[in-house]
Amino acid sequence: MNDVDTEPLRSSKVLDYTDGAKSHQRRRRPVGKLGTPSSPPWRTQSFSRDFGHAAAETYLVTRLSFTLLRYLGVGYRWITRLFALGCYAMLLMPGFLQVAYYYFFSSQVRRSVVYGDQPRNRLDLYLPENNDEPKPVVIFVTGGAWIIGYKAWGSLLGQQLAERDILVACLDYRNFPQGTVSDMVKDASQGISFVCNHIAEYGGDPNRIYLMGQSAGAHISACALVEQAIKESESGKRENISWSVSQLKAYFGLSGGYNLLNLVQHLHNRGLYSSVFLSIMEGEQSLQRFSPEVMIQDSSIRDAVSHLPPITLFHGTSDYSIPSDASKTFVDALQRAGAQATLILFEGKTHTDLFLQDPLRGGKDELFDHIVAVIHANDKEALAKDAMAPPRRRLVPEFLLQMAREITPSSPYSRQVYKTIYSDAFVTFAHFVLSLGE
Repeated sequence: MNDVDTEPLRSSKVLDYTDGAKSHQRRRRPVGKLGTPSSPPWRTQSFSRDFGHAAAETYLVTRLSFTLLRYLGVGYRWITRLFALGCYAMLLMPGFLQVAYYYFFSSQVRRSVVYGDQPRNRLDLYLPENNDEPKPVVIFVTGGAWIIGYKAWGSLLGQQLAERDILVACLDYRNFPQGTVSDMVKDASQGISFVCNHIAEYGGDPNRIYLMGQSAGAHISACALVEQAIKESESGKRENISWSVSQLKAYFGLSGGYNLLNLVQHLHNRGLYSSVFLSIMEGEQSLQRFSPEVMIQDSSIRDAVSHLPPITLFHGTSDYSIPSDASKTFVDALQRAGAQATLILFEGKTHTDLFLQDPLRGGKDELFDHIVAVIHANDKEALAKDAMAPPRRRLVPEFLLQMAREITPSSPYSRQVYKTIYSDAFVTFAHFVLSLGE
């Protein structure tokens, strides 16, 4: 099947974006009101097709896991970390099971929409129940330490935003060792292009599109954003673009790292060894090229910075996986370059608090409320609905959340106990149950 890359360590050639869009156009179904498919494909897919896709994904994950283990090595230290990962997942399992049920059985979720011709060029769509008018859109690029990212990691965010009448597209992309950072950025850019050009077919408003990334996904999406701005600023390349940064209303970066030069040693100390990290980033010579913070300080691309949409970065002050200084220095660099950038810090929050524990806790969530407020800023009716919206449901008891917080290495306590593992692995391994059967 085309999901499986037969040579995971070799970078694959990415086809021209417009070619990918054309090939998708040949596969599209007829559409009804507001572009909603007239015969919902998630209800008509055959069992054999689902089974075949699940088998291909399982084979891919298994083979890439063995390849990755050759890089990492296996010993007592990794065995203890894997045990901790399992404990973390079990503590939050009450919430994961509820989200997984929604992900697999809700008629509002369209899984594995193909956006390109490369392995894992797929995205999930979370559709609001009310489809009376085009909805604002959030393109979400998930985290996963560039190694174990998966589109389903955004299912909780997708569900909760869809409940506020916001359509969410969660992008999948090639991870290491199936691909390296340039492949990831190309995949993200192609996914953004697909959404910008086709989201109206699914009830989205192409004039209200927002880009968001979390952790490694924040880095990858920021790279795609800056690269696109540079491409648009070069007059000779404008005719070759398939999407424009002007189509994005804003960019949200959550707990990301934007200067790889400052992260090599830190991540090595956290367990993402520098030899592996440099392999992901295509060598030490490529660190500057894939560091948005460094790129925007190049005086030769000042015009490109002016193309960037408003940028808001969120970070927890107790994040030990990627320190909050990573967002602070990027915002400072953006502001010096003339971009509109804002930093919002959350006192005492860890790497997993903002994206996982807080949403599972339910009730009021400052990060979620801020994002929704920005998206609905010019829609008085939507703001009125938000004000009357019931509190989000609690999915996990508080005592389990507190126990999980002590296990995750993004807390000060576990930094000492598990300092050689990075918390992205905790988040994504715990969510791995969501990918079973995909």
